[in-house]
Amino acid sequence: MNEEIRKRIKDKKRIVIKIGSSSLQHPETGDLDYIRMEVLIRELCDLRNQGKDVVLVSSGAIAAGKKAVHIKDINKEHGENHIAVKQACAAIGQARLMMTYQKIFAEYNQVTAQILMTKNTIVDNLNRYNAHNTFSELLKMGVIPIVNENDTVATYEIEIGDNDTLSAVVAALIGADLLILLSDIDGLYTDDPRKNKNAKFIDLVDHLDEELMSMGKASTGSSVGTGGMNTKLIAAKIATSAGADMIIANSEDIRIIHRIMDGRNLGTLFVAHKDDDFDLPEFVADYHK
Repeated sequence: MNEEIRKRIKDKKRIVIKIGSSSLQHPETGDLDYIRMEVLIRELCDLRNQGKDVVLVSSGAIAAGKKAVHIKDINKEHGENHIAVKQACAAIGQARLMMTYQKIFAEYNQVTAQILMTKNTIVDNLNRYNAHNTFSELLKMGVIPIVNENDTVATYEIEIGDNDTLSAVVAALIGADLLILLSDIDGLYTDDPRKNKNAKFIDLVDHLDEELMSMGKASTGSSVGTGGMNTKLIAAKIATSAGADMIIANSEDIRIIHRIMDGRNLGTLFVAHKDDDFDLPEFVADYHK
């Protein structure tokens, strides 16, 4: 069954790929890792050259901004003013990050665009309609949109809060048929493999039930939630309910993207089960409540 489902990945037409800031930076310095960024961009451009629609959800703006103005720890260094400083760093970093993306994408003759979103982009009917139309037109033009949370204006009330969830929301909004979350872990395990050597790898999730969802929550006593697995399972819930398969895979070698697209058994595959009753705006509105 797994082999057959994996083979179908080759035929996916609209793909959202999410990459985290830790995958784009040198851990020793926090500076952007240009080699990894170039490999990522080459992979995305190759998918685009195959005629597929591609959207990138990229973290890294705040980290790039902090680095530019020599801030190591916003909370420690700026105390009560930390939100304004974080938003200022996002404004600085977003421009620097996009400039880097634009330069490397241009080497492959690929046009890109930036889309910044908040919770209101999805919850508000007119905003959602306009965002959907913008994505649709960009993809028709052969553009690769680069999406991030609008951290310059987002506060707790209007933020989605994490790019795992944001990428799933984007996948649902644009009718993507595949979402790939690039992470620092191979996929879903029965427990945190860094702390439990007996944790078993799960390569296929045919149905996302409550037992699996609870594995990502730190409150259950499982330590998986501390590694960000909770947000990935929420993303899987959104994506599969909206009709997209989702794969969690390790970003250590970013060339894993084309291997996944070749149908190889890599990462954890969550199989789509479209739910006609799934209400994306309602889900996003209730998120974090």
